[in-house]
Amino acid sequence: MIKYILTDIEGTTTSIAFVHDVLFPYFINNFKSFAETHPEKVKEIFEETKNKLLLSEDIEITSDGLIEHFIRSAKLDLKETALKNLQGIVWETGYKSGLIKSHVYADVPDVLKFWKTENIQLGVFSSGSVAAQILLLSHTPFGDLTPNFSNYFDTTIGAKRDVESYKKIRETLILNAEEILFLSDIEQELDAAQNAGFQTVQLVREEAVASKKHKTAKDFNAVDINNEQ
Repeated sequence: MIKYILTDIEGTTTSIAFVHDVLFPYFINNFKSFAETHPEKVKEIFEETKNKLLLSEDIEITSDGLIEHFIRSAKLDLKETALKNLQGIVWETGYKSGLIKSHVYADVPDVLKFWKTENIQLGVFSSGSVAAQILLLSHTPFGDLTPNFSNYFDTTIGAKRDVESYKKIRETLILNAEEILFLSDIEQELDAAQNAGFQTVQLVREEAVASKKHKTAKDFNAVDINNEQ
């Protein structure tokens, strides 16, 4: 019996195009001016990154160099926790100013509410920071969707393609692995979750290639929580 549904965001609740065509360019175009005018908001992350670069590559890097480093990493869509945290900080200004309005698929809000009425708890596991997840889900055309969710997980718990990440999530939730259903469009993420004992369903939306190893659903309405697929 499924007691908990853990969902990815990009390609699952939200279009890949929104992330790549709206969020990423906003960060790339605004990060330099943001970092220069709000040094206190990036100071801690900058210091941590400077120390890591000094330890790993024996190089010291300036603030301007760090700005270029993070812009370059954003263009490559690297899954660096420091980058993801900075993106969330910068995106917050865009959401609050109204320049960014997030996207979620139209089927998502009602199905989230339905699952909650079925006494299923809901959580998010995304490579975007927890702050970025909450911003996206609270600024949708359908209103604030965050009241539906009990937990948010990002790469601070581990990589999304690493089975150990899902074991840590299970330990946090204090549930049996088979009671948790993970939704994602990425087969390798589903593989990791399945290897941790989770149930899995792949969302096959606009760009996903259907998996032969996992159950599939074209949208949230097609996700069978009774295991009859």
